[in-house]
Amino acid sequence: MFTPDMLESIKKVEATRDARMGMEPRRMTAEEKDELLKAYHPDYRAEGFKEIKIGPNKGQKAPVELTDLLHSNSRLLGSHIDLNKIDYDVDVLVIGGGGAGSSAAIEAHEAGANVMMVTKLRIGDANTMMAEGGIQAADKANDSPVQHYLDAFGGGHFAARPELLRRLVMEAPDAIQWLNQLGVMFDKDTDGNMVTTHGGGTSRKRMHACKDYSGAEIMRTLRDEVINRGIPVVEFTSAVELLKDEKGQVAGAVLLNMETDDYFIARAKTVIIATGGAGRLHYQNFPTSNHYGATADGLILGYRAGAPLLYQDTIQYHPTGVAYPSQLFGALVTEKVRSLGAMLVNCEGEAFMHPLETRDVSAASIIRECTTRGKGVTTPLGSGVWLDTPMIEMIGGEGTIERRIPAMLRMYLNYGIDMRKQPILVFPTLHYQNGGLEIGGEGFTKAIPNLLVAGEAVGGIHGRNRLMGNSLLDIIVFGRNAGKAAAAKAREVTLGTANLNHIEEYAAMLNDAGVAQAGVSPLLLPNYARHER
Repeated sequence: MFTPDMLESIKKVEATRDARMGMEPRRMTAEEKDELLKAYHPDYRAEGFKEIKIGPNKGQKAPVELTDLLHSNSRLLGSHIDLNKIDYDVDVLVIGGGGAGSSAAIEAHEAGANVMMVTKLRIGDANTMMAEGGIQAADKANDSPVQHYLDAFGGGHFAARPELLRRLVMEAPDAIQWLNQLGVMFDKDTDGNMVTTHGGGTSRKRMHACKDYSGAEIMRTLRDEVINRGIPVVEFTSAVELLKDEKGQVAGAVLLNMETDDYFIARAKTVIIATGGAGRLHYQNFPTSNHYGATADGLILGYRAGAPLLYQDTIQYHPTGVAYPSQLFGALVTEKVRSLGAMLVNCEGEAFMHPLETRDVSAASIIRECTTRGKGVTTPLGSGVWLDTPMIEMIGGEGTIERRIPAMLRMYLNYGIDMRKQPILVFPTLHYQNGGLEIGGEGFTKAIPNLLVAGEAVGGIHGRNRLMGNSLLDIIVFGRNAGKAAAAKAREVTLGTANLNHIEEYAAMLNDAGVAQAGVSPLLLPNYARHER
C-alpha cells in the first residue's frame, strides 16, 4: 500500500522508535508558540481573509469563503411568499438536527413546550456524529471545574467569554450524568467507574469516551430520545431565512423542502439556531473532517437578521487528518490516538513536538515540518508526517488499539494498512468553527429578541482555539440550556405580524457598499459538481 519512498521513511521511524519510547519532547514556551502560530497557522495567512463590508461586524475580517456568503443576497429576495399561510405553529423552533439541536429539543419538550426540529438532511447528520475522541468533564477526585476552566482558557489564548466558559465547565459533570442516564455507553472499568484519558492541553485525565466513536454513540442516544418523545422532526428541509415581526423579535423561519423546492412558513415564539460548522466551505482549500451539510448556514441567517458574529476569523485545523491513502483524505484521526501513546514524527523518524500540545500549535508544527523544514513525507495529494501508532501497543500492551480505537483500526484495514504494525500519515484538516454568533450567558443573541444559538454556531465559548472534548461538551451544556431558556421565554412572548423586511434592507446595504456577490446564501449544500469542457 505504501510507496517505496514511504517504506524507506518507515524504516527510519522504526529505527528511532526504541530511543523515542523513553523520551518526552519538551513543551514550547508561550513565546515560541506565538511565533510558530504567526508563521504557519492558516488563521494568520492574510490571503485567506477578506473584510466584511456591511452589518454588525463591518470592518472586521472573515475567511474569504464566509465573507462571500455574507456579501450575498437572500434566496428569497424578490420572491413572493405568503407569510400569512402558516404551515407550522410552535413555541420553540430548533434549526439543526445534531447534538445541540437534539439536546435543546429534548429539554424544551421536558419543560412542556410545543417544540419542532427542522434539519436539511436527517436527524443525526451532523458533526456530532463525526466526533471520535471524547467529551471532557472534571468529575474525578483529582480534578475540578476550576482546573478545567484554566486549561480551556489558556488553550483558547485567554479569549473565551468568561461567562460562557464558566457555564461550560461547571455544568460538565451534570452533562455526563445526563448522557449516562439517557443510555450513552461510556467506557467503564470492571467496577463501573468511567475511564478517562488526557487530551491536548489538559492537565488532568478528564476525557470520557465511547471507544473512538463517542459522537456517534452520543448522537444515537439523543436521536432515540427525540424519537421516543414524539418530538416532530422535519427532515430534508432547510431554514433559508429567519422571520421577524414589527417589534424586531424573531418570529419563526421560512423553510425550503430540499426535495420538492417548496417553501413553508414556520411560526415560532422562540428560535434556536443549532446548524453546526463550516468545514464544507473548504477554507483555503483545506480538506475537511466535517459532515456534508456543514456550510455555515446559521451564521448567515443570524447575521442577515442583525446578530453579530464573534471570532469569525478563527478556525480550528485538526492536526491529524488523514494524508494517505487518498480515499480517506481529510478524514479525522482522533486525538485519542496520541493520548494513547502514538507520537508525531517526521520523515527522518524525529519527534518534532510534544505529543499533547494544543491543536493549533500541533497543526502549525506539522505544517512547518512539511514546508520550511522539508521533512514531510510526499503523498499523492501533498505531504504529511507519521503518527507512530505501533507505539500504542508497546506502551499499553497487545490489543490496546483493537480495544480503545476499533473504528480507526478498521478504517485503515479497509485500505491495507494495519496501524498496529505500521505508522499512519497525517496532515491538518479543517475541523471546527471556533467563531460564530455572539450570545450571552443564557444563550440568547444580543441583538434579536427570542433568538438563541447553541453548539458550533456559537462564538466565544472556546476563545480562539478549542481543546479536544470540549465541543461534544458544549453541544450538551448549551443545547440543554437553550432548550430550557427557549421554553421558558416562549410562555411570555406575544408575536406580531411576521415580515422579511430585513432581507430588503440587507440587499440595499450590499448595493450601497458595491459588494453584492453573484450567488445567494445560505449555501445549504457544497457544490462538488465537475464541469467538463
